[in-house]
Amino acid sequence: MKRKTLFIALLLGLFCWDLPAQSKRSSLNLEHGTHRLGKRTDAEMQRWREHGLGQFIHWGIYAIPGGHWNGKYYGGAAEWIRSWKEMPKEEYDNLYKQFNPTDFDAQHWAKMAKNMGAKYMIITTKHHDGFCIWPSKYTNYTIKNTPYKKDILKEIVDAYQQQGIDVHLYFSIIDWNHAGYRSSIKTKEDSIAYQGFKAFTRNQLLELLTNYPTAKGLWFDGTWDKAWVDECKFVDDLETEMRLLHPGLIIGSRFRADEFGKRHFDSNGDLMGDYEQGWERNMPNSIDDINGNDWDCVMTVPENQWGYHSDWKGYVKTSSDLIEMTVKAVSMNGNFVLNFGPDGKGAIRPEETKLAEEIGQWMDVNRDAIYGCEYVNLKKEGWGYFTKKGNKIYLCVFNRPMDNMIKFEVPKNGFKTTKAYFLADKKALNIADGGKDKQNNKLYQIAVPPTYSSDKAFVIVLEIEENPEDNSTYQQART
Repeated sequence: MKRKTLFIALLLGLFCWDLPAQSKRSSLNLEHGTHRLGKRTDAEMQRWREHGLGQFIHWGIYAIPGGHWNGKYYGGAAEWIRSWKEMPKEEYDNLYKQFNPTDFDAQHWAKMAKNMGAKYMIITTKHHDGFCIWPSKYTNYTIKNTPYKKDILKEIVDAYQQQGIDVHLYFSIIDWNHAGYRSSIKTKEDSIAYQGFKAFTRNQLLELLTNYPTAKGLWFDGTWDKAWVDECKFVDDLETEMRLLHPGLIIGSRFRADEFGKRHFDSNGDLMGDYEQGWERNMPNSIDDINGNDWDCVMTVPENQWGYHSDWKGYVKTSSDLIEMTVKAVSMNGNFVLNFGPDGKGAIRPEETKLAEEIGQWMDVNRDAIYGCEYVNLKKEGWGYFTKKGNKIYLCVFNRPMDNMIKFEVPKNGFKTTKAYFLADKKALNIADGGKDKQNNKLYQIAVPPTYSSDKAFVIVLEIEENPEDNSTYQQART
């Protein structure tokens, strides 16, 4: 056992990236806590970090009932309908025999995502119901045994990569279809059954990484069960094995827990995984909330519908809402991932198609303010958000002031402004010096012509020269 532990430690040492020195926030000696402090600095992670906008797709046999069964409405998230008391489990488990998505066109999906401006996508290879959209050799509950028969996952991976979009694979640890799955271990029989489930889960994950080697990462769900949380060593070793099989693999903070049952952050408060996945249908309010970690936000269009539900109730987000969320995420060094739920035939609903088109139209004009951009340590202003790339700061205006004056302040010795212009048409704008405040910060304002009109947020580019004497007052090392 000691030799195995030493071997894994040596492999982890070889696998770790060159990282800046960072001390832990606490001093607990954890065997299964984080194995890396600070951000990854390799090219694969930097590529992920610069994506800005992504697409999530929840699709499986739950799209067939679409939130209804025998005339009854299910108000929960559509992909959870099997857990509903009104849903007969045996009937649900046989829906795969009807799964024949004749409207599915992976090329169409990928082109729509590209036109929207997505740089990466996440696809549900298997949700909690256990149905696999790839022909896994470890279960019969797969796309191979449906009327469709073809490997949907391969079609999706190939189509998106042809469009230059990175693919990440969603995988649920919860598997209601597997006989050995348990949410908790209560008896010896449970323990024996769960050993088989662990082997099954490992086999499927290694199968995915082997069969689809160009996938960039794994996005895990359903890892909160006590049975899984208690398997910290098994899961830790499995993560090591997957990373060795697939160098550069990106895994978020959901996958495993430490020996004290802490998920996302270990018992020392350090991030477990390559980025924080705690921002589901929620966003940080400020840069302080992310504690210097990489992160993404996954978001639904209605309040809480991931898979296809025929009825969207409650508030449905507009393209303006979603564009602002994208900018807000990038302004705090995060990515924004928008979810789509195709129907049982494989068609993306018209409402989602329209949103994708409107977001894409905005991205076509303003993409420079999103891709590869980062946080700017300037005081938050009510009109919108700052992003930065190179010597350009982007002022993304969502709330146009009544007086048409875009005001901002720069810490003393921060930088010098050279020119400002609209990103859309490069039309020059005047920068007025507003003097200094009590802290000696420089005040500026840019006048937007009253005749300038835009039905969505617009972006002003500010070109700057860094002050060689003290540029640390406004810059923020990539946290």
